[in-house]
Amino acid sequence: MNIRMLLVTLCAGSLLTGCQWMTQETSAPAAPVTSCNDDIPKLADNVCLVDDWIAFGLASQRGDSEWRDTMLTRLQGDMPHLKLARAAVLAWGERDGWEQASELYKADISAAPSRLQPLLRQWLNELEARRDLASDLAKSESRRQALGRERDDLAEKLDALTAIEQSINSRHEQSP
Repeated sequence: MNIRMLLVTLCAGSLLTGCQWMTQETSAPAAPVTSCNDDIPKLADNVCLVDDWIAFGLASQRGDSEWRDTMLTRLQGDMPHLKLARAAVLAWGERDGWEQASELYKADISAAPSRLQPLLRQWLNELEARRDLASDLAKSESRRQALGRERDDLAEKLDALTAIEQSINSRHEQSP
């Protein structure tokens, strides 16, 4: 009886395994995955859309000035994906490119697929925050320099007053 039960179990197991194998072979093949390795991201709404843009944003953040110059040359053109990529490169470059980056983001975010727009808006918001901080820093530095000049002027006036006071005191000492 035990042998009979064992044979029935083995037969049932092999039948189930065979059926499972058959359904796997007859199911539709999986769609090919699009490569996520483009060094210039596109706006095609595919599986790699956000990953490509994040990778490009990180490369822009980590890239040196030579990389940025090369990329800016490659990103010439009026296509929205080129303008947005140029904005990402400029946003992590020198301060003098930040305003242009902001303008490019604002002009072309709406051309991006809806699931990419939150990332681009976040990048724009971070850029605007950096621009505000840089502006505050410049104002603070300007104010510090003005206060330094005022301090120096006051020190000169104090020295002049001290000289006058010493002159008056020396006159009083010399007078009988």
